[in-house]
Amino acid sequence: MRTTRLYLNQSLSVGDTIELDERAHRHVVQVLRLRPGAELVLFNGQGGEYRATLTEAQKRHSSVSLTGFEPRDTRPALPVTLVQGISKGDRMDYSLQKATELGVSRIQPVLTQRSQAPGDARRLDNRLEHWRGVVISACEQCGRNELPELGAVMSFQEWLGSPPDTGLGLVLDPRADTGLPGLAPPEGEVSLLIGPEGGLDETEILAARHRGFTPVRLGPRILRTETAGVAALAVIQGLWGDLR
Repeated sequence: MRTTRLYLNQSLSVGDTIELDERAHRHVVQVLRLRPGAELVLFNGQGGEYRATLTEAQKRHSSVSLTGFEPRDTRPALPVTLVQGISKGDRMDYSLQKATELGVSRIQPVLTQRSQAPGDARRLDNRLEHWRGVVISACEQCGRNELPELGAVMSFQEWLGSPPDTGLGLVLDPRADTGLPGLAPPEGEVSLLIGPEGGLDETEILAARHRGFTPVRLGPRILRTETAGVAALAVIQGLWGDLR
């Protein structure tokens, strides 16, 4: 039986007995219905993971005892930033979940011309917090011990005005002449720009090119936003990262 992994945003130390936060408690006790004695793995994003035993499982609270530490390094071999045009609901969730599983180091959500933007700042903050939960759950599932950085939402113009990306910048464009296998291996990190539903418009692709991003295509088909990001990241990791 697979051991349950949990992210806790707090300091951890072998020998401590700690109370699980609301999210972890709900998952362990209410969803999985684990009982005292169950073995768990905890991580806090600061490197490595902790073996733990569930010592108390009450209706409203639960606690664990930390019994050991494993300095397992799961940092991606190739630093990749995903610059993702914000898409609707489940599509955005899927993009962030799979990007995390595929080893991105940073995720930058951007509002493009064709993005479906939330109506106000409060709703946008709520979506960002929801996306953070998606990323955490993906790390728990896939075995990562560190969380990819999730940037605050920026407009496309704000992103263009931010400090230039170092390394190789790529923007997906179905009309591009070059595919990913035709590029030279990057000397540093990779930044990948993906549009939302409907893709990036021509002015946005041109602006990305002026920033130094290279247009690339993914074969003869036009992919949905959530498919395009996953496919491109898988190819990038297969060519130059830790999927080789």
